[in-house]
Amino acid sequence: MSRGQRSVARLAAVQALYQMEVSGAGVEAVIREFSDHRFDRSPEGDGEGAPLAAADEAFFADLVRGVVDHQREIDAAVVGRLAANWRLERLDATVRAILRAGVFELSHRPDVPTEVAIDEYVELTKSFFDGPEGGFVNGALDAVARDVRT
Repeated sequence: MSRGQRSVARLAAVQALYQMEVSGAGVEAVIREFSDHRFDRSPEGDGEGAPLAAADEAFFADLVRGVVDHQREIDAAVVGRLAANWRLERLDATVRAILRAGVFELSHRPDVPTEVAIDEYVELTKSFFDGPEGGFVNGALDAVARDVRT
């Protein structure tokens, strides 16, 4: 799989995690929805519903399932890197999804280089936000990486 297909999988995982949080949908239902309706399997796309480009679907499913399976541990790692007066619930739901996916990758996917994981999630953050969120995600993931990859 190409790095581009993993980038698409990361974007889809963040979208799926966000969707699960706001709708209460289950992990397998959301993975199936993305697989059946969101990923582009044709060379030119179908033009309707703007499907995501080709994705590493196995990587996507691993990210989403992994975040769900390890959410308590992941959230504890994130909370450990928030300012003393901040709670996880105060973060924007998209930022929470980005951090959860990034922390999962850093702590459970040693095959992914630290710099790649952090850079990918920072760039994803910048695609959603124009403000300081990119720097916040960078700092939080860098700190978590030092905790889990030393």
